[in-house]
Amino acid sequence: MRARFLRTTTVVAATAAALLALSGCASGAGSSEPSSSAASGSLGTVDTMFGTVDVPRPEGDLKVVALGWSDAEMALALGVKPVGVYAWQGFTADTKGVGPWASSLFGDVVPEQLGGGETLNYEQIAALDPDVILNVRSDNDEETYKRLSEIAPTVYAPTGTGPFATDWATQLTSVSEALGLADEGTALISTTKADIAAAAAANPSFAGKTAVSAAKFGEAYGAYLPGDGRFDILADLGFVSAPAVTALGAGSFYATVSVENVSALDADVMVALPIGFTAAETEADPLLASLPVVQQGRTVFLDPTSETATAYSAASVLSIPVVLDQLVPLLAAAAAK
Repeated sequence: MRARFLRTTTVVAATAAALLALSGCASGAGSSEPSSSAASGSLGTVDTMFGTVDVPRPEGDLKVVALGWSDAEMALALGVKPVGVYAWQGFTADTKGVGPWASSLFGDVVPEQLGGGETLNYEQIAALDPDVILNVRSDNDEETYKRLSEIAPTVYAPTGTGPFATDWATQLTSVSEALGLADEGTALISTTKADIAAAAAANPSFAGKTAVSAAKFGEAYGAYLPGDGRFDILADLGFVSAPAVTALGAGSFYATVSVENVSALDADVMVALPIGFTAAETEADPLLASLPVVQQGRTVFLDPTSETATAYSAASVLSIPVVLDQLVPLLAAAAAK
């Protein structure tokens, strides 16, 4: 529970700092209204893969639309409540389009839900009249960027970032810079890294063991690669990538594993996250069941609907404490076998 307590304390402090920095109390969605003396000029400047983006300081409440994977949670951690949220991971209006660990930070604000399918409704986004659009952890499509930029300054990941491969610290940095809260973002990153380091230190058996973050979907298999939060948190805890998975390539967040090459998923520890299957169905999969890592009980099969699984996939500064509380003990049990 230490990590959860530290995160709650940090979020409260960051929120207070954000409100003070923007001078006033939040009214409805968005962050607080700036004072008249600070109502002009730039709120924030961010270097992105599509060039430098300058976010003008609004005259009233800051209206943020969060489209990228976990972008809304990064904004919430900084005390900023988006007016519109693209709901990833099947999150619904019941949790305001974000993970249940984050929804309470909206308070009484109800953001507009912007879908969760494959396409964006540009008219719906434009109707929210945003001051800035966050699409930091996304597919990096340039045409999408151009269309969004016609609506408002749009923030993507830095140059060199692969599609959906923005690590959580880089994502929070980009979001915090765009919102004029770079110092608060740096503080959150520092505290979160300290929490992860404490979990790693408490589990020295993780160090140097190979780990795979695997998925099963349809008739296919795959593994999350460095740059994706589902592998990166394992690396931060001390695990290393299994060589056979590393050899599958990089440049994206995910590598497809053919039926003939399922043995590449064997490692000292596996986290199995099914897509479209239950944990029991995945555990019963004959190809996965043939792997020593499964046969010897060194696999953590996640229920895809559980808080543990969704927090693990969200990889936000707000979901990481859930992972440290809930997944780390399961990893410790698997690594001990």
